[in-house]
Parts: sequence; C-alpha cells; structure tokens
Amino acid sequence: MIEMSLDQIADVVGGTAHGEAVVVGGAFVDTRTPEDGGLFVAVAGERVDGHDLAAAAGDAGAVAVLGSRPTELPTVVVDDVTAALGLLARHVVDHLPEVVVLAMTGSQGKTGTKDYLAHLLSEAGPTVATRGNFNNELGVPLTVLRATPDTRYLVVEMGARGVGHVAELCAIAPPRVAAVLNVGTAHIGEFGSREAIARAKGEIVEALPADGTAVLNADDVLVAAMAGRTDAQVVTFGGPTDGPAPDVAVSEVTTDELGRQSFELAHRGSGATVHLAQVGAYQWRNAAAAAAMALAAGLDLDAVADSLADAVPASRWRMELAERRDGLVVVNDAYNANPESMRAALETLAGIGDRTGRRTVAVLGQMLELGDGAAAAHREVGDYAARAGVDVLLTVGDDAAGISRGFDAAGGGGVTITTAGRDEAVDWLRHNVSAADVVLVKASRGAALELIADDLLTGSGKEGTTT
Repeated sequence: MIEMSLDQIADVVGGTAHGEAVVVGGAFVDTRTPEDGGLFVAVAGERVDGHDLAAAAGDAGAVAVLGSRPTELPTVVVDDVTAALGLLARHVVDHLPEVVVLAMTGSQGKTGTKDYLAHLLSEAGPTVATRGNFNNELGVPLTVLRATPDTRYLVVEMGARGVGHVAELCAIAPPRVAAVLNVGTAHIGEFGSREAIARAKGEIVEALPADGTAVLNADDVLVAAMAGRTDAQVVTFGGPTDGPAPDVAVSEVTTDELGRQSFELAHRGSGATVHLAQVGAYQWRNAAAAAAMALAAGLDLDAVADSLADAVPASRWRMELAERRDGLVVVNDAYNANPESMRAALETLAGIGDRTGRRTVAVLGQMLELGDGAAAAHREVGDYAARAGVDVLLTVGDDAAGISRGFDAAGGGGVTITTAGRDEAVDWLRHNVSAADVVLVKASRGAALELIADDLLTGSGKEGTTT
C-alpha cells in the first residue's frame, strides 16, 4: 500500500478519523493473516464482529482500523466498511501510475490461470496477485491494497454472484488486460442461465479502455461473442480448430502417465514447446489463457513457454498430486466443484489409470449452487464417471448420492460405495485402497473433502510426498 495517514484515508473514504496513525502496510480482515503496519478492516459478520478483534489486530501488526465505530486502535469510522474499502483501493490504484492491472473472470479455471499468470509476470517485474480465491467485494480491494509503488503487475481474480457485480469490481481495480476464460454452469442457481452468466462475465471487457486488451476463449461461443462488447483490442486463445486459428493457439497436446501435459504454443507466426508440471486435463487451457494475458502485457513467447514449465500450484487443493510412501497416488482437487470441473478431473483420473494400469477410485461430494438443476447435474457426473471407466466411485454425504445413481444407471461395471459422511468414507478408504490405486478427491468447498485426502496420505501413518 502507499503510505497514508489516518486523516488522508478518512478524506478518501468519506469517513471520520478517530486518533492518529500512518498506514504503511496492506489491509486485512483476519488477524491470522496480518499485514505489518497495516489497516485492519473490521467487518461485522453474523458470528464474529471484527471490531471486537481490534486489539488482537494491533498485537498482530495493525496500526489502524477501518470500521463502523471507534475501537481501541486509531480508527476511520464509516457507514459502509465494504464500500469504503473499495474507495480506498481505487485511490491506491490511481496513485500507482506504473502498475498494469490484469483481471480475469470465468466459471472455471480462474485461480489456476491466475497462479500461472502471476508466475509468468513475477519473472518480468514485482507482481501482486489475488491470494486463494479472494475475488469478491472484499477480496479484490484487499489484493489491490497489497500493491506498493514498486509493483509492476497487479493480477486480480474476479468472481460474480449476479449481473453488475464484475462491473463493480472493475470500478475498484480498472483492468488494462482482461480475460474471460469460459461460461459454464457454476453458480447457475444464482444466475438462472448461462446467458445471464455471460452477461455478467462480459462486464469485465466492457470496463477496458480503448487501448486495453480483451483476452477471450475462442473455444467458448458465449465468450467469443463478447468481442462486440468492447472497444479494446481483442486477443483470442484456444485449441485446435477447423476454422481460423486463435491468436494464441495450442496444438499437439500430449499427456504423460501422471496427467502432466505438453503442447505447442503459437503466436504471431512464432512457436514454442511447453511442458507443464501441473496435473489436469484442463491445464493447457489455463496455461494458454495465462500466456495470452502475459503476451498482451508485453512478455516474449519463448520466455512465457520456459516460465510455464517452472510453474507449480500456488493455491492449495487444486489437482494436487501426491504419492504416499507405499505408492498410493492421491489427486486432491477438493477446493471446489461444478459439473465442468468434475468432468475434467474425472478425465484426468481415468487417464492416469489407463496409462499406469492403476485402479481408479473417485471420492466425490456434493456440488453446491446449482439451483433447480442440481439433481440432474449430480446424476450426469455419475454417468460421466461410469463412461470414463472409473473403477470405484465413493460418494460422501446424502447430497452426493445422485452421483452414485447416475453411475449405476450407466452400467459401466464399476463399484459404487455410498457413505453418509467423511468419517464413514475415511473408514472405507483406510481398509480398501492400496499402493496399486490412484484416488481422486473432489467436491464443493463446503464438503471439506481435503480432510479425506490428508487422511489418505498421513492418517494411516504413512508419509506422503508431493510429486
């Protein structure tokens, strides 16, 4: 963050300063992840009121508070803390004239693409990027406020719960390069249709200046159509096609026995070979999107290709590949789930099984926020798992039982295990998986299935090593 006095912050956000302080660090809302010399943002939630944690925030390094009432620390008091935080973040962006803001949105792949892009840009200059999935009205300004006068690139992931939300986030962090990765069915229960999702996601390219760059997925019809919603330059990315090649084109995708991909990357008549270290059937898409954004920011194609090979997952529980000492392979993709990402993960699992001869075990939990189509979506995932040739499907919780029904109805010949919850699932896995297996663990965040993956690797007393 740029250095600001309490009075200066109050002027920017339209608040009242109680006390004196100079803020030199970023902002934070959780006392477990403080910013030294920073600003503690006191949010009054349903279970915890941040104002009651002001003293603890001070002990952790905060020098001031942004809140709706005075606290033990010097405090800027405002009516709406979230709105004030957004105003402060916009002020900081406007006073960092050398920073390039690169933003992305999409139904899947935001965090993976963001991590790739942050890795690419960090080799070209000081880079600040969204941590985890801090992609909402609190997360975006918190990301911005970690930027300093030395920051060259600011990488911002943007999520949306409705039409107008992405536009609001772009008002906080106006992008110069903006990407729409895809339009899927994640959060369709909130939007109502893919078309509504597309309307919301496309707000990110509408926010671009005329001299900015919109990076669009040429393989997604709803995304490609967004070219007409911006005056900025349009750069497309995508895979092999019978039509005109995208501006950043991927071809000759191959996969090794553990699901790591290699491909040819072409741009403006030049080409480079990329070897990815990360696992997943969709990794080439995330890497291509990140490459297109980095190229739009001025990076060289060869440097991008070389840097992609060094990229490792920066965010937990996203296709984390680990091997237990006895040889059991675990793919932990428990951070989140929707129908599209479920299919991609199952494709990766089946591919590992085919290439290594291992028995495939899919441990799947509920997908949230799917609205009226939830039951059908769960059955379709089960159907896909059966047709992909998954050997054992274990579902966790009653809300995921529809996956089992879809699996059984497809008649693929695999075994179905339905458990009531994590404890029962862990008990079955402890007694029924071995070194000859590969296990995928995946569900929406609320299911917390990463605990199952952790138990598989360490609960039996056997050490796991990440590969």
